[in-house]
Amino acid sequence: MTVLAHRTDTVTRDALAVLQPGFEGTTAPAWLLRRVGEGLTAVGLFGRNIASPEQLAALTAQLRTERDDVLVAIDEEGGDVTRLEVRGGSSFPGNLALGAVDDTGLTRNVARELGRRLAECGVNLNWAPSADVNSNPDNPVIGVRSFGADTHLAARHTAAYVQGLQAAGVAACTKHFPGHGDTSVDSHHALPRIDVDLDTLQARELVPFKAAIEAGTKAVMSAHILVPALDPTRPATLSPQILTGLLRGELGYEGLIVTDGMEMNAIAGTYGIERGSVLAIAAGADAICVGGGLADEATVLRLRDALVAAVREGALPEERLADAAARVRALAAWTRGARPDAQPEGSRASGIGLTAARRALLVTGSAKPLTAPYVATLAPVANIAVGDETPWGVAAELAGLLPGTGAGVYAEGSSTGDILAAAGDRTVVAVVRDAHRHPWMTEALDALVGARPDTVVVEMGLPMAAPRGALHIATHGASRVCGRAAAEVIAGA
Repeated sequence: MTVLAHRTDTVTRDALAVLQPGFEGTTAPAWLLRRVGEGLTAVGLFGRNIASPEQLAALTAQLRTERDDVLVAIDEEGGDVTRLEVRGGSSFPGNLALGAVDDTGLTRNVARELGRRLAECGVNLNWAPSADVNSNPDNPVIGVRSFGADTHLAARHTAAYVQGLQAAGVAACTKHFPGHGDTSVDSHHALPRIDVDLDTLQARELVPFKAAIEAGTKAVMSAHILVPALDPTRPATLSPQILTGLLRGELGYEGLIVTDGMEMNAIAGTYGIERGSVLAIAAGADAICVGGGLADEATVLRLRDALVAAVREGALPEERLADAAARVRALAAWTRGARPDAQPEGSRASGIGLTAARRALLVTGSAKPLTAPYVATLAPVANIAVGDETPWGVAAELAGLLPGTGAGVYAEGSSTGDILAAAGDRTVVAVVRDAHRHPWMTEALDALVGARPDTVVVEMGLPMAAPRGALHIATHGASRVCGRAAAEVIAGA
């Protein structure tokens, strides 16, 4: 009886250790602190948990009163996907902008500065970078989060990003294995499928992940995608062939394997989060990410109990759960002992993000000097990874440079006449995001440029369409500094 109780307690602690849950609020709730004390080894943070760097530092310190090696994870890619600066926009450009510059030293330094800011706030695991090769320009969820469509460019910048982030003492989590770039479906909504052969996967999707492994990435995040060439029945997150056979076996990866959010519909809508979590651990995953949408104690207990029951029933080998928990604890131990590399004298530049954003601009044409233009932002529906709470565009930055600048936001269905009426005799600055994926934006731009040849166009997504307007600026991302860099050009700064 004593042996059974001890075994059950060990299994329960291991089940808690493999979870990476979220929570509501800007302080740790009592239930979360209690579970950390019971064995929960990681916590995930989202935009809702962050009000300021000082508040975030206090929150992580609060968590560490329960255990000093707790993993505090965050989805901070910089660029369009930011949690540190969710309410104001990121001080760093995202991956596509860094890929457009194609200076691996710059990428390494940007990642190191981002990592330094995370470490100062007590965050020690970053669910970044995205190593996906954006080979499908119509991809609705990756896009500017990728370094680009060139495999080897993506590989060298993935490696540089991993090195920079971990030089600051923050563990990198390279995602979304085995590659989410060739999808046309957002896995937040449904299960994407990639129908390419093994040779294509080896030559394209897997190359950046191999580079990340060689660079020493401490974690890899799995993708909720079906890749029939690797496993015709189960998505990567739940596939032994992909996680154990390919990632562990063929690629020789020994670090932590983290799942993408289990409440995403690609898993929750097909397997359910409890069964999905059991299958993921059995397949070779070590940590279950949950909390973007489900962020309460009940979810943690449901997943803990599902894992414990699976061990008792023989559906999940106890040794596999123990191995997964051991990998989580090993990473926690690494972060506790990690010491940032010494920075070269003068290398810490608070303006490195803006410098990178300026270098990433692609400017075509020219415009007459402007005084008080009218900024018309043609806004698509934001994908869930980016979120709709983070501001983007050039209006606020341009208004700071050119007082009197007017602005309006227009959704699908808005008329060009409405924009021209609001602009009056002022020059129109039309701001778009992935215009090539939204026919209504393309039609609106054509109408605006046709009516006003002096229109300035700013593309803040993938610059796939031909330049149009008197002045066309491609920013390669929609972070705050990308908007600032574009505004400087428009204002002649």
